[in-house]
Amino acid sequence: MDKKAGLGEISSEELQVGDMVEWSRWSSENETWEPHYGILIETKNEFRSNRLVSISKVVPLEYPGPELEFFTITLRKLSSAEMSGSS
Repeated sequence: MDKKAGLGEISSEELQVGDMVEWSRWSSENETWEPHYGILIETKNEFRSNRLVSISKVVPLEYPGPELEFFTITLRKLSSAEMSGSS
């Protein structure tokens, strides 16, 4: 039997730990999607609702607080961890 890729697993291949990523959240106050930014610290596959999905942990940049978990497919890569270390 062939192994099926988890939901978002292909997206996770484009990301690596240390990458700066972006995600959007709806703001009821402004009635618009607002961008948020963070640094990717972990990507793993987990079973959620009987389906294998790619989950990413991100440390947000705009406010101190706990790590956030996202379905990897909802994240957009802004800059690579490799690029940020070079001058």
